[in-house]
Amino acid sequence: MRNKPPKSKPQTKWMKWAVIFLCWTGFALFFTTQSYIVQARYNGKVNWQGTLIDWLLGSYSWFILTPLILKMSDRFPLQRGKLLRSVGVHSFAASFFNIINIAIFVVARGSIFGPFPDTRSFYQSLRSYIIIEFHGGLLVYLAVIGISQAIDYYRKYRERELQASNLETRLVEAQLDALRMQLHPHFLFNTLNSVSVLMRRDIEAADRMLLQLSSLLRGALARNAAHEIKLGQELEILERYLEIEQIRFQDRLTVRTHIDPSALDALVPQFFFQPLVENAIRHGIADREAGGEIDIRAERQNGMVYLQVRDNGPGLNISNEIFIEGVGLSNTRSRLEY
Repeated sequence: MRNKPPKSKPQTKWMKWAVIFLCWTGFALFFTTQSYIVQARYNGKVNWQGTLIDWLLGSYSWFILTPLILKMSDRFPLQRGKLLRSVGVHSFAASFFNIINIAIFVVARGSIFGPFPDTRSFYQSLRSYIIIEFHGGLLVYLAVIGISQAIDYYRKYRERELQASNLETRLVEAQLDALRMQLHPHFLFNTLNSVSVLMRRDIEAADRMLLQLSSLLRGALARNAAHEIKLGQELEILERYLEIEQIRFQDRLTVRTHIDPSALDALVPQFFFQPLVENAIRHGIADREAGGEIDIRAERQNGMVYLQVRDNGPGLNISNEIFIEGVGLSNTRSRLEY
């Protein structure tokens, strides 16, 4: 079923036609000045009142026909796949509306200035004006169609931009949801397992871990969470995560932070640091008996914010291993591109 376009508000519609009326008035005044200059230059006599009335009548005749012309423009757009048919229809419609416009003008002019000059009949006057004004009227019709098509094209362009922006936002939402799903099972199971172990030997540490886990998951599961947050807020999320990991690893995990205070208000993707730190722990520290260190840095340089996570683990031997980027890293990389 075809969706109907939303109806315009009465006030918006009234403003639209007020603007169109003013445009036609400006059109009349522009050509009145041209006719005034021509009369003054070549005839020496200027009938500015008659000239002004003639151009106003002609313009307002087009104004009366504008709604129908705009409907023709919507019904027969000049676009690929419909161009040949639309050109044919508009070629006929241009002549038709042009003659109707001249007829309205002749009737209106006769009612203002009285009988036609030289006792000509309405049909004789209509014929004379058609001969004189026909080609100019065709150009006016085509100009109205062209302006209408240009405005419609711009409107559709803006709608496509808005749709693309909405799709981009939904993509970022999906990526954040994927990151949450990657965070929850893996991290949750490890933490709960650590809580289970701690309950037998250090109940206070287990309690602290559960409190931090609850706080972290509350923020992660929030559906109204922003996709970009201030760096200071992101570091608070990271701090909760690190407190859990430090309870797990105790003295085996050392974390150092170097944060530029001027960077704390910068916007970063939510959960930016967590997957990076988690990878550093899993691949750089977890398997080492001596543990290791993680260095987290954030600083401003030349108007940019530089974020870095480093560990002192063995690293990857690229020559012997195939590096496969996981969900967390791939999401972090793609979210930074938006």
